Amino acid sequence: MPSRDVVSWNSIIAGCLAHGDLDAASAYFAGAPKRNVATWNAMLAGLLRLGRADDADRLFGEMPKRNVVSYTTMVDGLARRGEVARAREVFDAMPDRNLVSWAAMISGYVENGMFVEATKLFEAMPEKNVVACTAMITSYCKQGDVESARRLFDGIRAKDVISWNTMIAGYVHNGHGEEAMRLHAVMFREGVKPDHATLIAVLTACSALALLRQGKSTHAIAIKAMLESGISFSNALMTMYSKCGNVGESELVFINLRTKDIVSWNTIIAAYAQHGKYQKVIALFHEMEMTGLIPDDITFLSVLSACGHVGKVDASLKLFDLMSSKYAISPRAEHYACIVDILSRAGQLEKASSYIKDMPLEAEKNVWGSLLGACQMHGNVQLGELAAKMLVQSDSESSGPYVILSNIYAAAGMWGQVNQVRGQMKERGVKKQPGYSWTEIANEVHMFVGGDASHPEMRKIISELRKISFHMRMVTNEAHIMVELAQECGHFS
Repeated sequence: MPSRDVVSWNSIIAGCLAHGDLDAASAYFAGAPKRNVATWNAMLAGLLRLGRADDADRLFGEMPKRNVVSYTTMVDGLARRGEVARAREVFDAMPDRNLVSWAAMISGYVENGMFVEATKLFEAMPEKNVVACTAMITSYCKQGDVESARRLFDGIRAKDVISWNTMIAGYVHNGHGEEAMRLHAVMFREGVKPDHATLIAVLTACSALALLRQGKSTHAIAIKAMLESGISFSNALMTMYSKCGNVGESELVFINLRTKDIVSWNTIIAAYAQHGKYQKVIALFHEMEMTGLIPDDITFLSVLSACGHVGKVDASLKLFDLMSSKYAISPRAEHYACIVDILSRAGQLEKASSYIKDMPLEAEKNVWGSLLGACQMHGNVQLGELAAKMLVQSDSESSGPYVILSNIYAAAGMWGQVNQVRGQMKERGVKKQPGYSWTEIANEVHMFVGGDASHPEMRKIISELRKISFHMRMVTNEAHIMVELAQECGHFS
């Protein structure tokens, strides 16, 4: 290039920064015969993108002239790095703000969990754009307020694919899979083209609801739109097939992956663990190690779960020790819960109890829950009382510990204690939560709640349930289990 103008220099600097070559970018920046505000902005954005916030702040202070892009770049970059207070200082110092500036600051608050501040700034915004509205939808969904999120979403005049994705993903995150699927159908009818994020959110909803047909349709849409590539989509696809019971398809997706990350390995290992394929899980675990990829805490959780399905006590204890001895992974409460569950199922309740006592962190509900369930299975009254006591202390409103302890007492013929537990429930206002389940029949999801007789096919359902109940063979605790089932279902009296 015989002669370079300022635009050429800016392009070279931006290119170097895009490839992470800060030294080259700095050299070109220092050697540029002429710089304009775009030159400074390019360098500013690159420094922030590469995590050099202090250098960016220094450069920002040296800028001979700043424009709205300069300020907005600083606000966005600082907020993304968690320096929200400094980002707000820059935002407040802006002589002129545009909608992008407001949206950047609001998004920064949301990303850092500062929802109250985000709401206040959003309300003060002179004109709401789709970016700011989408950030607030994320805020509401993170707080579990999907109703407010949906109201805001419905009020957006010019929705883009990101706003659709955010609302769909918000439903999924909050356990409203059916609403996510309905909204996706609306999106499809309105002719909005999906992207990777859309399809990943829909696949996640299909996974949660075990909707294999819709999951397959989403897979087909991705292939037709040439959106099936990408490791994140493949990982979501594997999860969907696995959760819907088709682990073979899940493995096929895994095999066809050109590049596999830790999430890919964890997903396929979890798939086989979920289906009780212990040998396959162990083989995949060792294969993963041979590739040089280091397993993480999620990997071990799946492998320990597989051990639990087949009662591999010794193998699980060795893996548990391997976490810290070889990979320096500190076991979480979930790992202890797995070990406690495995030992408890094997009848080693005292050893399970000792693991709980030796935990370097406070035992969570799932740990005590595993022990309590095993105490019911093996009829250990003393440890059952301890586990129930700890669970009630952590969550006094949950009916589960009371019900299981009552079952333990009933199995031991301790009817006085059974009445005492029920009296405590009544005194404390604790009510047994009804169970619920759902199934997909002829492309329609049917949900059933204990005690609810509103289903139009209820007579037929009750008839079939009676037949099933007649043929069931209760091996242990038949009397009190049938009483509990009758109380929960409410349809056999």
